[in-house]
Amino acid sequence: MVTIVDWKKRNAEDGREFNALILQGDIELIQSKESGRFYATAKKCSISCTFNDVICGTLIGKTLPGQIEKMQVDPYDYHIPGTDEIISLAHTYYYDPVERTMEQEVFGMKAAA
Repeated sequence: MVTIVDWKKRNAEDGREFNALILQGDIELIQSKESGRFYATAKKCSISCTFNDVICGTLIGKTLPGQIEKMQVDPYDYHIPGTDEIISLAHTYYYDPVERTMEQEVFGMKAAA
């Protein structure tokens, strides 16, 4: 399951304004490569929508089936918010509405659509 945690205004390439829902996946425990200690995190992504500001606001807290997946992309620069640091990334996250069973997760198979 993913949860709608926020929404943002965005601009299309042609300048038109639209809203995007910010989705967050389940909590994950990741082990730090530097310290070896675990920390909690969750994947986030956004999806565009046709809803107005009021509707977007009422959707915060709602859950949707599926998960947030990591996808390899061409490298791009990313400015870390709150810092002057710019790093190079080669992945992004996207919403996959297809629910998976534990067996499919373990073996990396997608459910038939």
